Amino acid sequence: MTKFLLSLHVIAAILAVGPVTVAASMFPPVLRKAQSAPDDTGVVATLRVLHRICRSYAAVGIAVPVFGFATAQSLGVLGSPWLLVSMVLTAAAAVVLIVVVLPQQESGLAQVEAAGGESVGAPDAPTSVGADRRTGARLAMATGVFNLLWVTVTVLMIVRPGSTTGA
Repeated sequence: MTKFLLSLHVIAAILAVGPVTVAASMFPPVLRKAQSAPDDTGVVATLRVLHRICRSYAAVGIAVPVFGFATAQSLGVLGSPWLLVSMVLTAAAAVVLIVVVLPQQESGLAQVEAAGGESVGAPDAPTSVGADRRTGARLAMATGVFNLLWVTVTVLMIVRPGSTTGA
């Protein structure tokens, strides 16, 4: 049963977390491109799709810690420090995604949609270039933090420092 749960955990991580990290990483550069050409409907459509991927797969991503918890319980390692740190970092990644990344994506997308057809920075444009650039920069930083948290969790899951179950 342990191998089955571990397989589900790894598959869920690949299929749920992978798309979120890729789509979230792609969003800031596409946002910058959309800010420089807000009337480009193709770029704006790409932003919408990337945001939808992040939102949808974030919901599906709950399966990763659920299967991970079941696997850890099956292995008898729930109290292991490497696993506890991984759980805290996973929770932190979820908070960064839900509280920072997704709302900033929505904000950036709304800014571009509001500026649609207007040249960014025009006197009557609804948002300023500075506000647009700051949104993209903050989003890129938050996305980087989100991705680094997942990389750290992945390394901890592979290396398992102090584990007696072998590595």
